[in-house]
Amino acid sequence: MRILAENASTMDIADMVAVARIMNATLVIPQLDRRSFWKDSSTFADIFDELHFMMTLEGDVRIVKELPKQLESVPRARKHFTSWSSMGYYEEMTHLWKEYQVIHVAKSDSRLANNDLPIDIQRLRCRALYHALRFSPQIENLGKSCMTVTPQKLVERLRSHGRRYIALHLRYEKDMLSFTGCTYGLTDAESEELRIMRENTNHWRMKKINATEQRIGGFCPLTPKEIGIFLRALGYPPSTLIYVAAGEIYGGDARLLELKSRFPNLIFKETIATQEEMKAFAHHSSQTAALDYIISIESDVFIPSHSGNMARAVEGHRRFLGHRKTIIPDRKGLVNLFDILEAGQLKEGSSLSYHVTQMHKNRQGAPRERRGSLLGIKGRARFRTEESFYENPYPECICSSKEH
Repeated sequence: MRILAENASTMDIADMVAVARIMNATLVIPQLDRRSFWKDSSTFADIFDELHFMMTLEGDVRIVKELPKQLESVPRARKHFTSWSSMGYYEEMTHLWKEYQVIHVAKSDSRLANNDLPIDIQRLRCRALYHALRFSPQIENLGKSCMTVTPQKLVERLRSHGRRYIALHLRYEKDMLSFTGCTYGLTDAESEELRIMRENTNHWRMKKINATEQRIGGFCPLTPKEIGIFLRALGYPPSTLIYVAAGEIYGGDARLLELKSRFPNLIFKETIATQEEMKAFAHHSSQTAALDYIISIESDVFIPSHSGNMARAVEGHRRFLGHRKTIIPDRKGLVNLFDILEAGQLKEGSSLSYHVTQMHKNRQGAPRERRGSLLGIKGRARFRTEESFYENPYPECICSSKEH
């Protein structure tokens, strides 16, 4: 009895480990998401330490590298498990084993409930994500560990002068702006380019998006300029060292000018790693994102400009490691302030700083239980409004007296 999962992110992989445990199945090493804009061909073993993954979880779930040859040609149950499903749902799904030896899970995102699962299943999810999914030696070595060709780690290089740093996850890449329909501050030509991209991306369901409503609702990533205003309002001085965890910024260096004018010490992985070191990661955005992940986890402060998968995973991981400072921008509230600022009714300075700091005094990673669904939302739609388990694995995985 095998589960074969594809198009998986790190959180999806952890979920599939738990699902395999519930269904008493063997998990085949998952295939990674290759449908994204970046079309990265990286395999599981390119990004993660495959043997470590299998050995760490050997007491929980049987894992194999590939489907055994004798099962390659047998009929498979191609299954789209229901999103945010309970333990009972997967126990019922075991009836599939009466007819099939292999279940092919084509979509593995958010397939397991955030809440109301047994404590051992929740802790297995954390064990899978925070212990078993260790990056490959090539990535770990460049990100954190010393190598013969790398006299200093990337993190050590950032700290080489005894300095603290902020990791800024700046989601301002072309695919993110197109997917969210966010065009504030862009030219008409850029907006049209993003619209065409969205129209031509088949697996993106939303085609017509009102950019103004998106921004007012807080659903857009903050722009580089807005991030600069935000950080200054929080009290960070211009000398602050900021590591920018990002892909290619839409609009290039020109779009970063207003952020850089406020914070000239912007650092990118390409500026702290040598060309030779980065050569191995060329055209493999998933692997360079792993470097960003490591540097973000190790940072003194982590700030995401948008709440995507990586931002949620880093926030949860930092909570797991001791509630390291993570500032989550209130994008809806900030957009309102930025519009007042742009209208000339407010100026950058003490007044703006007061409003921004008050708005974020309880958004800095302090211990708290996960938020439930929004009031008034009924049916399965309520699960979509819950805080992700991996965004905040407290209290199930964060304790001092028991193993995680």
